[in-house]
Amino acid sequence: MTARPDPAEIEARLGRVLDPELRVSITELGMVKGVRVGDDGTVVVEVALTTLGCPLRAEIRAEVAAAARTVPGVRDVEVRYAEMTPEQRSALMARARKAAQDRAPATEVPARTRVLAIASGKGGVGKSSVTVNLAVALARRGHVVGLLDADIWGFSVPRMLGIGGRLRGEDGKIVPHELPVPPGRLVVTSMGFLVDDETTALMWRGLILTKALEQFLTDVRWGDLDYLLIDMPPGTGDLQMGLARLMPRAELVVVTTPARAAQKVAARVADMARRSHLGVLGVIENMSELVLDDGRRLALFGSGGGEELAEELRVPLLARIPIAPEVAYGGDEGRPVAGHDPDGPAGRAFTALAERLAVDLAPPVQMAGCTARLAALFDVGA
Repeated sequence: MTARPDPAEIEARLGRVLDPELRVSITELGMVKGVRVGDDGTVVVEVALTTLGCPLRAEIRAEVAAAARTVPGVRDVEVRYAEMTPEQRSALMARARKAAQDRAPATEVPARTRVLAIASGKGGVGKSSVTVNLAVALARRGHVVGLLDADIWGFSVPRMLGIGGRLRGEDGKIVPHELPVPPGRLVVTSMGFLVDDETTALMWRGLILTKALEQFLTDVRWGDLDYLLIDMPPGTGDLQMGLARLMPRAELVVVTTPARAAQKVAARVADMARRSHLGVLGVIENMSELVLDDGRRLALFGSGGGEELAEELRVPLLARIPIAPEVAYGGDEGRPVAGHDPDGPAGRAFTALAERLAVDLAPPVQMAGCTARLAALFDVGA
């Protein structure tokens, strides 16, 4: 008579099954919620998915069944699905991030570099323009600033900075473009330097996008940076989750407009960040108002969205960037307003934003892994 299969042994075999996207054991991620063995050798495995509509559920089912059948006495395997709660999804991201840290290759970003991920809930809010001008404003303060255009589908940084040409390799590493911004300098890389032109469509899926981000962080010779600004794609997809695993010390800056609709969408980005254990540094309200020549101000896109979002997230409103035609012209011509018109309304706003980040909101301790710094970023004890 065949011995009844041991549930503990079955669960141990399930530890060999990797989540297809995260490449971490499903038991390590807490996805296996139970293993029951019937008298006839039938095994029921309950697997919790981040969403019941997961497109990879069939692949997970096949791998789970195959692993369970390697245990002697197992005659049949039934896989049942459950959907994770928001708290369980947050815990899964924390485990995935830790596992990725344990096995991830070291990045070329120095440990002392302050990493700011500039994000938005949707496109059209001027996130890339804010990222470029903030990078220039920080460099004008004398900092060495890295700028990673991670908006891989909608890359626009090369055009906004007026630089082009392919990236070159040296000793097995990618050498980014450099742009002098006295008294500092700007170090830039973008998918735009790897494709033929701006109209090339990149039809990539999530896993490839995340791998591209990883290569930008591990294979680009960034050098000794004070800041690394990452222009994130809009939304809360694979790249955002990938950043949380690859650069857990990154601080998220959320860009929105005064419109209430944009504010609500932007809140989702901050929620994703916190569930992925990324710190949210603050909110930037872009296109806040139009400043006329006589000093009058017109709120063309409404008012209060940035302030309300900051209050909702319990983070500071870092800046209100006015509507200025020179911002759009400067972006089209490769002349960022923060460098070429620093005394205009928008230029002054970016200068003040850089000052606030570098002075008022400077990290208390410039050392990766500091307990106090991590506690502040992850709201420990809050």
